[in-house]
Amino acid sequence: MNLGERLAQRTLQLVDAPSESRGEVELCASVLATLQAGGVDARDAGDTCVLAGVTERGDKPLVLLGGHLDTVPAQGNIPGRIVDGGVHGLGASDMKGACAVMIELALARAGGAIDLGYVFFGREELPLADSALTPLFAREPGLATADLAVMMEPTAGQIQAGCLGNVNATWTFHGRSGHSARPWQADNAIHRAAEGIGALTAVAPAPRIFDGLEFTEVVSVTKVSGGIAANVIPAEASAHVNYRYAPGRSALEADAWLHGLCDPFGTLRIDSNAPSAPVATGNPLVGRLHAAGAFAVAPKQAWTPVAEFAAAGVDAINFGPGDPVHAHQVSEQVSIEALVHAYETLASFVAV
Repeated sequence: MNLGERLAQRTLQLVDAPSESRGEVELCASVLATLQAGGVDARDAGDTCVLAGVTERGDKPLVLLGGHLDTVPAQGNIPGRIVDGGVHGLGASDMKGACAVMIELALARAGGAIDLGYVFFGREELPLADSALTPLFAREPGLATADLAVMMEPTAGQIQAGCLGNVNATWTFHGRSGHSARPWQADNAIHRAAEGIGALTAVAPAPRIFDGLEFTEVVSVTKVSGGIAANVIPAEASAHVNYRYAPGRSALEADAWLHGLCDPFGTLRIDSNAPSAPVATGNPLVGRLHAAGAFAVAPKQAWTPVAEFAAAGVDAINFGPGDPVHAHQVSEQVSIEALVHAYETLASFVAV
């Protein structure tokens, strides 16, 4: 098989291995067995994590490639298929295709001027508190000595620098229950929610320039609930609020901004806050990757584990074959051409 066929078949194998978050243990073991059978120095690092290649500093620059093995829930898109020049199926874009590239690079012993380490891990699609990556740094301190981490999230072959912070919060609106035939004797919490959500809707997306890249801060209501019966004015309603904030704004500042917006209308509880990540484009290895074939440098308009690498003291950028437009869709896919481009770019990047 040629390179494209190998990458496509490897991606399809990974797609067809169910690994929804918290169900990736079998795939983790399979990836480890594949690498070890191919003579790669790979080991079980515990808790759905596999490490391979060089994972501690030597004389050469050390670059870690990161890939998560889990996916969002299936939508009838397993098993996958290869058709029309692409691999289709659950996780193909986010990020089984990238994991296939990592496995093939490891089996090919890619390297030369740069040492490559491989970090596979689970539970990325869950809130940050559930991630398997952050605890790994405590168990494997050598990872923090890396000169750069390339998180192979879908970027359509671009280098995407930094990432947005991600706040999830519950917004509760309080009223007083009563009979729906006499609503003036009650205080409708859903109507209060409508007023608050209307104010939030008026907050326009806000561009923020950070280290020369433009990120867009956005706040959205993603779920609404309330009411107990068709003839009862509700005393309580709630909404789920999602806020994405740019690098340069701290987690505490993001919490305070959201409280300032929401508190006049109801009670806001911050459920999680995954911090943003700085832009690492000043790292000379990022320029080397760009020169090796990566497309334009752009901001990452999402949260990714580059923030976890950054928190551990490692410069990190996003670069992967998947296209973000296909991530999490029932029609998820990755093109074979993109898989080959990612492989060849990384192979060139680390070569002499």
